[in-house]
Amino acid sequence: MLPSLGFNEIVILGILALVVVGPKDLPLLFRKIGRWTAKLRGMAQEFRTGFDELARQAELDELKREVDALRRTTALHEIRNEITKPLPTLEDYAGLTPPPAAAPAAEAPPAEDVAAEQAADAGEIVNAEAAPEHADAAPIARSAP
Repeated sequence: MLPSLGFNEIVILGILALVVVGPKDLPLLFRKIGRWTAKLRGMAQEFRTGFDELARQAELDELKREVDALRRTTALHEIRNEITKPLPTLEDYAGLTPPPAAAPAAEAPPAEDVAAEQAADAGEIVNAEAAPEHADAAPIARSAP
């Protein structure tokens, strides 16, 4: 650790330099000392800049390796194939085979009957015939499973 110089030490060094070097060459000595300190500061700054550059380069190399590893593991065409696959049905998840396609029925039920059956399955009231007898009773709404 460098010793710290107080005001008394600086005055003693100044008087000693004045006696040893002389008043005529003292400004020249201070100018040379100033140049040396400027050179030392410049070298220290260059060292710091070089060290920071090496650290930054090491980080960039590490990031580059990570990106290359990601590119090798996840190819875009594999992702595209996964996205374009048809979605499985519930039968596929359950492990059941889908029933064979039914032949067209000779008589299709009217659309109103189909809608009424679906609403009844969901617990909804379709017409007034299925409404409760009491007008003040609220219908029970059930959510579809």
